[in-house]
Amino acid sequence: MAYVVTENCIKCKFTDCVDVCPVDCFREGPNFLVIDPDECIDCTLCVAECPAEAIMAEDDVPPAQHSFIALNAELAKQWPTITATQAAPADAEEWNGKPDKLKLLER
Repeated sequence: MAYVVTENCIKCKFTDCVDVCPVDCFREGPNFLVIDPDECIDCTLCVAECPAEAIMAEDDVPPAQHSFIALNAELAKQWPTITATQAAPADAEEWNGKPDKLKLLER
């Protein structure tokens, strides 16, 4: 079971989680991060580091966000690895907790 980045990361893209990942399983897109399920070792270190509380175990992803399980796997094959914390977008806090952000995902 891998961990999954869910909708609340969109447009927040805090990268606190990538520094603690021992296997560099995070991939970076324009306004979202994903976890490569083939690389994730289920260590849980990233969960506590996410200010947006957007990372959860695959089994804990709410039904309304199950599409993010496949989305993480798909985009992990396309996006580059990110291994160090970067500055969050200037408006990240404004987007934290906003609903219905999937339509804002940039691929």
